[in-house]
Amino acid sequence: MKLEQLQQDMIAAMKAREKSKKDSISALVAAVKKVAIDEGCREDVPEELVDRVILKELKTVKEQIDTCPADRTDLLAEYQARYDVMSQYAPQMMSAEEVTSYITSHFAEVAATKNKGQIMKAVMAELKGKAEGKVINEVVAKLCE
Repeated sequence: MKLEQLQQDMIAAMKAREKSKKDSISALVAAVKKVAIDEGCREDVPEELVDRVILKELKTVKEQIDTCPADRTDLLAEYQARYDVMSQYAPQMMSAEEVTSYITSHFAEVAATKNKGQIMKAVMAELKGKAEGKVINEVVAKLCE
């Protein structure tokens, strides 16, 4: 996802007077800009950074939904709306089958050792942001059996 695309969608939501959508996208844009400044790439923001920030923000909103009291339906509705908007911009994650085939093809020599720590160290560097850590951990555990 490009930062420019997020900004264009935010402007479109403003014009359409969709306040919740605008607020959600605005939060994403602000978070991306903050991380870009922190990492020193203010002018030319890479897509990888934008995807990483979107995933982080999505995880934060998911935690807000999970920890919100059930009797606060107004907050739950707001968090759910924000989650729905942000999930549209999240990058597509790899499935367990895709992770298994990727590990067996790219890390065959490391996977042959059956050392879970070594495999996780090698694989996580490559698949960070492309697949969920939980899925990778489950696949590596099956391969080490």
